[in-house]
Amino acid sequence: MPLSSGPPVPSGLRWLPMASSYRGPLAPGCEQCKEGRKMVLFVTGRCRFRCFYCPVSERRNQLDVTYANEREVHTDADVIAEAEAMGADGTGITGGDPLGVLPRTLHYLELLKGTFGPGHHVHLYTHEPNPAKVEALARSGLDEFRLHIPPYLWGGLEGRGAAYRNTLLRARELGMRQGVEVPVVPGRGQELRALLHALEELPVDFVNLNELEFSPTNERKLWEAGFEGNPRGWGVRGSRGEAEALVRERSWRVPVHFCSSGFKDSVQLRERLKRRAARTARPFHRITRDGTLVMGIVELPRGEADLPRLLRALGRPRGPPGSTYVVDLERRRVELGADRLRGLARWLPFPAFEVELYPTADPLEVERSPLNDAAFSPSPAGGS
Repeated sequence: MPLSSGPPVPSGLRWLPMASSYRGPLAPGCEQCKEGRKMVLFVTGRCRFRCFYCPVSERRNQLDVTYANEREVHTDADVIAEAEAMGADGTGITGGDPLGVLPRTLHYLELLKGTFGPGHHVHLYTHEPNPAKVEALARSGLDEFRLHIPPYLWGGLEGRGAAYRNTLLRARELGMRQGVEVPVVPGRGQELRALLHALEELPVDFVNLNELEFSPTNERKLWEAGFEGNPRGWGVRGSRGEAEALVRERSWRVPVHFCSSGFKDSVQLRERLKRRAARTARPFHRITRDGTLVMGIVELPRGEADLPRLLRALGRPRGPPGSTYVVDLERRRVELGADRLRGLARWLPFPAFEVELYPTADPLEVERSPLNDAAFSPSPAGGS
């Protein structure tokens, strides 16, 4: 963002894309996230706190499932394979609440450190103020501890808030970087400001302020609470403005970082996709500047029975196996370069498409464009 486009920028304030900003150094976990170098390990969807603004998706919310990025985890090999597929330099452990399944969380923490070495940076995000569990995390090698403090306890961290204060102090004593990460709830600016003052006095190593955002799982509760959408994205109206005011108003004695919902989607996710695409794309894939993959597909309505006819039309493959096309009988299709298919499609009796998809373990199609007349004909039952 050009600094001359608005009011004078306070000394020490730095800008990131999509209206994110910060004062002081970013937490190491955030440095890796913004460059797409961090794997997200979602260890469970279960969480006993049930915050009304929780944005976790229906496929994960309050379900005891584990995902490494978009890959559902069934074995340790799934976690390692995903980290290797994106060339992860670190991992962010999240949920749900990872401390609700502490043995599982410790297992994965030790697995990652044992496989990739102590330099593989791991941070963890939790709602639970539990010094004993923090000690277990420290013994297993956690680098960065992030504690979520609920809005009804924002303030001086006294009374019920003392448990959060004591947990942060214990994390510091154990040598971990420790900080607080909370969503910015509109109308709670005064309480959040009081919390920042209290965190300065501890002190903590960083404070992350996230833009409160709508999701399919929280939108009803947010609407009922009187919140409105922001026309600039999924963020809640007023959340960004209050966060920016807090970051701008003074040089806090603790690093403060505002992360917008747009930054998470348009920068963090895109950089991670680009990183994974560069390592997993087949020779015939085209990688876009957003990190998605473009290729051609030819559907086989009858599956393997249609394959000989299509392979004759495609001709003898050049290069090593998989370099010019791939047969996917489970999905009843053949994948190949989009440019090559565009030249052949009109002569093929099978539906042909150019598709754009995410380079993830469970690839989601972004767009599909028909390339021949057969693509407009309905496939027989059981087809792709």
